[in-house]
Amino acid sequence: MKIGILGTRGVPNYHGGFEQFAEFFSVFLAEHQHEVYVYSSSKHPYQEKKFNDVNIIHRYDPEHRIGTAGQFIYDLNCILDARNRNFDILLQLGYTSSTIWHRLLPKNAIVITNMDGLEWRRSKYSKKVQKFLKYAEYLGVKSSNYLIADSKGIQTYLKKTYNVDSKYIAYGATVFKNPNQVYLNEFKLKPFSYNMLIARLEPENNIETILDGVALSKDETTFLVIGKHDVNSFGRYLKNKFKSHKNIQFVGGIYDLETLNNLRYYSKLYFHGHSVGGTNPSLLEAMACRTLIVANENNFNRSILKDNAYYFSTSTDVKKHLESLNRENALNKVDNCYNEIKKHFSWEIINQQYLDFFYECSE
Repeated sequence: MKIGILGTRGVPNYHGGFEQFAEFFSVFLAEHQHEVYVYSSSKHPYQEKKFNDVNIIHRYDPEHRIGTAGQFIYDLNCILDARNRNFDILLQLGYTSSTIWHRLLPKNAIVITNMDGLEWRRSKYSKKVQKFLKYAEYLGVKSSNYLIADSKGIQTYLKKTYNVDSKYIAYGATVFKNPNQVYLNEFKLKPFSYNMLIARLEPENNIETILDGVALSKDETTFLVIGKHDVNSFGRYLKNKFKSHKNIQFVGGIYDLETLNNLRYYSKLYFHGHSVGGTNPSLLEAMACRTLIVANENNFNRSILKDNAYYFSTSTDVKKHLESLNRENALNKVDNCYNEIKKHFSWEIINQQYLDFFYECSE
């Protein structure tokens, strides 16, 4: 099959979850003798035309010049190009800035859309933007031939809200097998002597709640905050609010997977505050690294973690967990999470589920 993937900033991954998926899945498709193309931003650090036998199509992206509006122009440029490629399948990752152009999607391609999370619920957006995102979600549903939901919660929401069926395929993760303490040296850390979180610094990720708990706690263990803190006002606000707490360290964004995996593996507690969306990539990656997870109490996280984690709703909950939890006493939870990845969420399983669904949609 000839397959196009759009909706990301490009591969290899320098940004986030959909980019990571696009990288792994596109390489998988190429290895299985499919002709695969991934659309990439003109500003992407990787400017070659091939990546591990995957074709890269760079298209003009003015986001660096005009802000968010640039994402819509970039998506338009990708869709216009796709009209001339004669794709069998066009996989659309998300809908936020692409579905307003749905009438321009190629008519001869099967359009399959991963509906991402409930973007319109994100508190960082104004009421007007939230209303637009809800409309974009509607357009994504109506303009796609097939839908993919990466969590059971999203699948249920789509059925209840739009009365449409979707294929549940979760995000994936790579089982982490070879920890190496040398990766801690850069951060001057010792194994199991620090706590951490990895997230975009956005309000709905409950980072302020987590850090309020750290500030309240008598526990002075180093706490790493991994995520770009200088790209939005909320990140800068958080860094300023907690600057007097020396154990809270804002280390910025880290995208090297080996570094991240070792930091996860050797952490004492891993906090996951995401509350909006489907199966969150960083949660599965934490499970794959044998971390002890303390997650925000919500259906999305519960559906993945079940009883194999601890949960928080308030900063007081965070404080309590910091002062009472002992990783050595919860290794059964750690092992259960790790085994869940091997059984249900490995990239080999997820990639094959996507490809099988493509065959099903093409029949």
